[in-house]
Amino acid sequence: SLWGARLFSPVRELLGDHHRIYVLDAGQDLLGYIRVTPINSHRSAWQIKSLAVASQGQASNYATQLLRHCLEVCWEARNWLAQVNINQKEAIAIYRQNGFQPLAHLTDWSLSAEQLQELASYSPDLPNLLPVSNADATLLYQLDTAAMPPQIRQVYDLTVQDFRTNPLEKMLGFGYHLLKHQQEISGYVYEPQRKAAIGYFSLLLERNPQAQPVSHHCQMTVHPAYTWLYPELTAQVANITISNCGAANLGELRLTSADYQPEREAYLEQIHAQRLGHSLLMARSVWHKVREAKPMLDALQLSKMLTGLQPAQKPVPGRIDGWAK
Repeated sequence: SLWGARLFSPVRELLGDHHRIYVLDAGQDLLGYIRVTPINSHRSAWQIKSLAVASQGQASNYATQLLRHCLEVCWEARNWLAQVNINQKEAIAIYRQNGFQPLAHLTDWSLSAEQLQELASYSPDLPNLLPVSNADATLLYQLDTAAMPPQIRQVYDLTVQDFRTNPLEKMLGFGYHLLKHQQEISGYVYEPQRKAAIGYFSLLLERNPQAQPVSHHCQMTVHPAYTWLYPELTAQVANITISNCGAANLGELRLTSADYQPEREAYLEQIHAQRLGHSLLMARSVWHKVREAKPMLDALQLSKMLTGLQPAQKPVPGRIDGWAK
C-alpha cells in the first residue's frame, strides 16, 4: 500500500514550505520511500530529493509505483527534476522509463585548504560588490535568467519572488544556522553602466566545535558575458572563508558546475580543483487531466427556451441582402 506523510518542522509548516514523503509498504515490510519538495515559490516545479527501495527483484516496480504516485497526487507540479549519479545506471533507467529525460551533466568540485590559502593571496578587483537584500531580487532574477539555457530556465520556472526572502524565514534561518554552527554569506557584483547584476555567490560556512575537517559550500552564478569574474569571485570567497574560519580549521570548499558552463569548468581545471563526482540532471513535465464540466449553456437549457421564440413581424430585407443578390 502507499501512504503519504508531510515531514516538516513547526518552522517549515509556519512558512508553508514543507517536504512530502510517500512510503510503500506491504504489511510490516517497508518496500521503499520517496521524498519530494517544491523548488519555486508558486510550486510549479518539484524535485525528487531522495528515492530508496528494497533491494529485491521488484526494486524497479517499487520505484515506478512511488514515482507515478507523486506525479499523480502533487497537482501543483508541472515540472519534475531529479539528480542521479551517472554511475547508478539502474536508477537512470528507471527514471527514463517514467518519462524523465537528461537535462544537464553536473560536476562536483573541491578546493582544499591549501588551495584556498593560495587563492586568498590574490586581491580581487570587485569595486561594486554589494550585499544581497530583497531590493535586489529583480537584478538577481535577471542574472539567473541570463545564465541559464532556455530549456533549463523553463523547467525551473523561477520568478522574481523566488529571489526574495521572507523576514520571518530569514530570522528563523539565522537561528537554524546558529544551532548547526553554520554561517551564510552572500553578495553580488553590480554593473553600473548596464544597471545589472553580473555575478553572485552564496557561501555556507561550516564550523565544527570539535575542530574536525569541515566542508564549506558555495553557489555561484556568473553572467555569460562576464566570465572573467570567476577568478575574482573565487578569490573573494577564499578570503571570506579564511577570515571567518581561520587557517587552523579551514576545511575544503565545494562547488558545482554544469556542462553549459564551460568557462567555469575550464577555470576550475586551471586551478587544479579536484573532481568529486558526476551526476545527471533529469526532468519531465506533467499535464494533469482537467475534469470536463458540462457547458453552462446546456445546463441552462437555452436551446429549449429559444425554440418558443417567434419573430414579432416579417423581417425587412436590408441593403446588404440586396447586394448579395
